Amino acid sequence: MVHRREAERTAGASGAASSRRIVLFGNSGSGKTTMARALARRHGLTHLDLDGLAWDASRNRRPLADSAAEIDRFVGEHANWVIEGCYGDLLEQVLPHATEVRFLNPGVEVCVANCLARPWEPEKYPSKEAQDEMLDFLIGWVREYESRADEYSLARHRALFDGFGGTKFMYGGERPPRSGEPRSPPG
Repeated sequence: MVHRREAERTAGASGAASSRRIVLFGNSGSGKTTMARALARRHGLTHLDLDGLAWDASRNRRPLADSAAEIDRFVGEHANWVIEGCYGDLLEQVLPHATEVRFLNPGVEVCVANCLARPWEPEKYPSKEAQDEMLDFLIGWVREYESRADEYSLARHRALFDGFGGTKFMYGGERPPRSGEPRSPPG
């Protein structure tokens, strides 16, 4: 449900409330899920974590076409949403539908600390023990964010951010906002 003040703030020239479609991306542990949940609560957005579309039950990466079809279905069914993930190929499928992008890049050490402090994620792991068994692998992977050259890397995320023509915000990182690009987003 959108509160009256939010509906008035987002109303366009016609007076009708405009859609709010936000994409969040960054390294694992950057705060994507925390921010996405907060935005979903605050603005009445439907939340989609791309982790659920990227992997099958055996923890193998699903075919891109299958994940893309689910993304298309999701954006077709929901006018207002927040989608978060680190998958450059899936983000590329989402970005044409987005009204806003937020790139979370607080630095590798912050991401590592967040991963170490992360509570059990029952939607991703059958138990806290199973999640903890993957922690060493995850920490190593997070530490490679700046040097990797893959769909999950800093270079790929920067390219997606730089290529997006709409409203965008970067949290952390070294690149200052471009002209007309605010430093801090509303709500």
